[in-house]
Amino acid sequence: MDIDIFRISLTLACPMDLRLYPLDKQVCVLQIASYGWATDDLVYKWKDVDPVQIVPGLHLPRFTLEQYKSAYCNVITNTGEYSCLKVELIFKREFSYYLITIYVPCCMLVIVSWVSFWLDQNAIPARLSLGVTTLLTMSTQTSGISAQLPPVSYTKAIDVWTGACQGFVFCALLEFALVNYASRSDMQRERARERIERARRQWEVEHTDNNHTNNTSSLPSQHSQHSEHSQHSQYTALLSMQNGGEASTPRVSLRGYPIGYPHPPSYMNQSTPLERPCEIHLASKGGFGCYRTKSLLSKFASRAKRIDVISRFIFPLLFAIFNLAYWLYYLLAKGSNEDFED
Repeated sequence: MDIDIFRISLTLACPMDLRLYPLDKQVCVLQIASYGWATDDLVYKWKDVDPVQIVPGLHLPRFTLEQYKSAYCNVITNTGEYSCLKVELIFKREFSYYLITIYVPCCMLVIVSWVSFWLDQNAIPARLSLGVTTLLTMSTQTSGISAQLPPVSYTKAIDVWTGACQGFVFCALLEFALVNYASRSDMQRERARERIERARRQWEVEHTDNNHTNNTSSLPSQHSQHSEHSQHSQYTALLSMQNGGEASTPRVSLRGYPIGYPHPPSYMNQSTPLERPCEIHLASKGGFGCYRTKSLLSKFASRAKRIDVISRFIFPLLFAIFNLAYWLYYLLAKGSNEDFED
């Protein structure tokens, strides 16, 4: 049997599965077969020693040749058996390049977007420019990464990472909008509280004058009833101002004066002996829990500040949980893929 040895130079393309990109390994298969000559006429055989020879010091920019295998892949058809040689080249992608150019910059952009949580709530230009700049930078980087890869119908690991980072930056910008709205609401409530305080002081002055007049009157019972009715009407007017001008029936506390007014009127301070044990009993039963809640909330003056403080802890915690889930999932998926290939 004649043995012919020949040498061929080929430039080949390798189809890749990019679901785990850039944590993936690619298996490139090269097959050399005869489709015109059956095994009776032509048989391909590997050398017994070093059937596949690799150039020493082979270095690829983004891959490492991790392993290669040689095998036979003879094909049997209706016309006969055809000889075939197969070699599998397993390439491992170098992750350090993507760690430096993609993952670390994305983490830095997400962390920079959290700086707005530590800025003053009234620094609107600084917080707005920081949020918009980080969002645009993140969008530009995501577009650059997608432009380097072929369009595929499935989601890649890098798409999950960039999409999540872009979502965190966008949520930080939405947090600024929420803080701005809460700050304006706090200012409106403060102005309403100042108007109610001025009205209360004016009512106290008028009430002092009415008490002086009632003490010098010859008909104390009629004046007392008229004074109580006028005081109740003034309370209702003050509460309607506090509720935004809506005239509604005031809610009454257990002590008998409307809820929401800072101090009870003087005519309600004269409690009978039967009322006082009930007041003392209620205060001793639930006062401690209310005091603890108020003490925790009183550390922050406004709702906008509370949102900022909560965001300082919530955003890093959620990003850490995402990192843990991301790396565990894709590293485990990478390990299972390697076991399947073996």
